[in-house]
Amino acid sequence: MRKITLSLIIMLFSLASYAIHDVTLDDVVNGSLKAQRHMSVTPLPDGETYACLSDGKVVAYSYKTGKKTAILFDAATTAGEKIEKAEGFILSPDGRQILIATKPQAIYRRSFSAEWYIYNIDSKVLSRLSDYGPQQSPVWSNDGTQVAFVRDNNIFLVKLLYDNAESQVTKDGKRNAVINGIPDWVNEEEFALATSLCFTADGSQICWIKYDESDVKTYDLQMYRGMEPAREENATYPGTYSYKYPKAGERNAKVTAWSFDIKAKKSTQLDVPLDSDGYICRLFPTRDAQKVLFVTLNRHQNQMCIYATNPRSTVSKLLIKEQAKKYIPEDAYADMKVTENNILLLSDRDGYRHLYLYSMTGTLLRSVCPEKTDITAVYGYDEAKGEIFYQAAPTPQTRHIFAADKKGIIRRLSAKEGTNEAAFSSRLTYYLNTWSDRNTPYVCTSHTALGKQLATLVDNSELREKLQDFRMPEKELFSFTTSEGVSLNGYMMKPADFSPQKRYPVVMHQYSGPASQQVLDSWRMGSCGEGASYDAYLCAQGFIVVAVDGRGTGCRGAEFEKCTYMNLGALEARDQVETALWLAKQQYVDKDHIAIWGWSYGGFCTLMAMSEGRPVFCAGVAVAPPTSWRYYDTVYTERFMRTPKENPDGYNDNPCSRAQKLHGKLLICHGTADDNVHPQNTFEYSEALVQADKDFRELFYTNRNHSIYGTNTRKHLLRNITQHFIDACR
Repeated sequence: MRKITLSLIIMLFSLASYAIHDVTLDDVVNGSLKAQRHMSVTPLPDGETYACLSDGKVVAYSYKTGKKTAILFDAATTAGEKIEKAEGFILSPDGRQILIATKPQAIYRRSFSAEWYIYNIDSKVLSRLSDYGPQQSPVWSNDGTQVAFVRDNNIFLVKLLYDNAESQVTKDGKRNAVINGIPDWVNEEEFALATSLCFTADGSQICWIKYDESDVKTYDLQMYRGMEPAREENATYPGTYSYKYPKAGERNAKVTAWSFDIKAKKSTQLDVPLDSDGYICRLFPTRDAQKVLFVTLNRHQNQMCIYATNPRSTVSKLLIKEQAKKYIPEDAYADMKVTENNILLLSDRDGYRHLYLYSMTGTLLRSVCPEKTDITAVYGYDEAKGEIFYQAAPTPQTRHIFAADKKGIIRRLSAKEGTNEAAFSSRLTYYLNTWSDRNTPYVCTSHTALGKQLATLVDNSELREKLQDFRMPEKELFSFTTSEGVSLNGYMMKPADFSPQKRYPVVMHQYSGPASQQVLDSWRMGSCGEGASYDAYLCAQGFIVVAVDGRGTGCRGAEFEKCTYMNLGALEARDQVETALWLAKQQYVDKDHIAIWGWSYGGFCTLMAMSEGRPVFCAGVAVAPPTSWRYYDTVYTERFMRTPKENPDGYNDNPCSRAQKLHGKLLICHGTADDNVHPQNTFEYSEALVQADKDFRELFYTNRNHSIYGTNTRKHLLRNITQHFIDACR
């Protein structure tokens, strides 16, 4: 009897040890629930293999089998210079050499400096790119014999055939004044690029964009000692980080196009037509050494021109002119593809984002226009077969991979419903498909260009098994129609022990920015991504979690997306209020305890919704919110609002002006070193609330940027957000 009792105790203890449990905040922030992905790949020139960074090595894999075919770089086996590991790499066009990055230092969202090395795959010799300090944005010449890079805002050239001889191309670069070959803050952030230089096809010239930001006003971020890491230079008196940041309606950097004749050692300004306050948002080399493409925008961003410029004669020819009544979407140039003989361009000119194929002389050859469907990514054009590969949204919540042949016949390549993303081989004969849905972590498979599956590369089986130990709420998709007759899409997560007879408090999350989406059938769905683990944590605290994409969000056509033009925040806030009113009618919702939160644009919309006039929210959290578009940058803000002088009414409707109408318990969180949405936004809004006699709480994170992370920072932030909702909904 004693033996049976002891065995029973041991069995019960074992069952308790493996009991299903709720997601904890540690699970959310420590990375233990992070899914693997396999999308950061570099196609190799042979068209059969691709390269990835793996444990500090550059490794080649087969598209057919998914198996390792070679180690292209291993720090342990190099001759010449010695480093610990690769932390980034850029392959030469012929695939015989690699630029290896070490000791990267982040600058802004996309830019970084690093100590770069040149590695010859055959000889295994590793040599420094330069002995004179870290470098930015190195680029190869087509034949792999030259590398250009930027240091201290100037362009330098290294010739590999001359014992890596280094020469200086520009000499007028100066911090907070003139930048050559890399964008200033606003061009990097809002045009999504970190490099603004290239070689011509024959390697005889370097072309670049110059940014003269001398007349741009400076923003000063105060920097403190802080911890993790500590800045000892600021131990007694704070320091400052000063940089040029053009706010809405203010002066931008003046941009010009240039070329450098390497043999003649001569720089020449190129005649690219541009308004005095216009932008050059891209440059592309072509296979013709006498032709480099420059993409320009006017300041209103409703006219885009693509010019073919001769770097020797300096003469430009207009190839394509795109115009819109409101604005040109960013992906028109961000997803533009330049092939040997063609230009592939996204445009919403007919009401949806569709593809248009042009010759290199600017003649429109054909279009890919799936009915009432937005194309969401462009993968490439096979000129030999006439096939165009792309991603599209057959429904706003899904993504699939498609091929359109030269006769206009479209076939779907991806098999599973949910979200599919592709990475194609250099010859467009294979692709990697990364698939997920809202309940399944990423699965990466390799395929032929016909869609036939060849191998499974990543399946996240360990994570899926691990998730069986958690009470993970289901993510339910739903839709409803507002009192204004607008149909909106959302997702809902309920506590694991949900009972329709009970009434639950609700936490709504949203971003709401133009063309954005939160309601996507993907593993990255959720307020903090990663399978909505933070949302699952909120559910474990007894909340229902809801997200709804309101007007202005993406993949429902240009009219739905652009209806917020000139008055950001008004319709978006109304739709979030309408969501709360709809939720309040559901029998399982505690209508007196509905809260809302968001980050960045989502923080802005949170404040706009809490002060919309209808008192539906008991509480809200705004993280790093813009509180007046007068404080935000020119490129983003004016794309949707024009300038404050042109649109005073639109700018005057903001959280600061609505402070008197704020309803609900508010927590504001901001990083003191946020170079994107400046702390000024929260400081000024706090003062507006004080003068409106509104109570609120605020948290500042020392020396943290827009993402508010590092060591214990993110955990502290999410814990305080959670506790704010718990306190408000008691």
